[in-house]
Amino acid sequence: MARWEEIEKDAPEFAARVRALFEAGTNKTIATLRRDGSPRISASEAQFIDGELTFGSMPGAVKLRDLRRDPRIAMHSPTLEPPADDPSNGPGDAKLSGRVVEMPLPPGTPHADAAFFRIDIDEVALTYVGTPADHLVIESWHAGRGHRRRTRT
Repeated sequence: MARWEEIEKDAPEFAARVRALFEAGTNKTIATLRRDGSPRISASEAQFIDGELTFGSMPGAVKLRDLRRDPRIAMHSPTLEPPADDPSNGPGDAKLSGRVVEMPLPPGTPHADAAFFRIDIDEVALTYVGTPADHLVIESWHAGRGHRRRTRT
């Protein structure tokens, strides 16, 4: 597992493109695991703070119960549509998975029973349409293996 800053040091150009996608909109999509192991999708806001990818949860949220029971998580960047006339000019999408670690609430948090997490990252993926627009490009970073780029037709 890695902190976000470790990915930035290991693969700076890749990390910058992933971060730009995550910062392109407010709401990210997260997947947590229900008690029975089935996935639950929720919206969440996330921020890069001091070398960490972080997010919070309101008190009583079902995703909070999920994460306190099972810390495994996946997060997807906001979805940005590519130009219809040139899909290879689109930004692609980014996703990551790992485990959350609960942290102290930031100063000034209005709800004492809220929660704040960082994500210890196992893997990150960036997928986009290649040039020419006849293939996909999949870039990934995995803990222990680093950055990799491959294509798929």
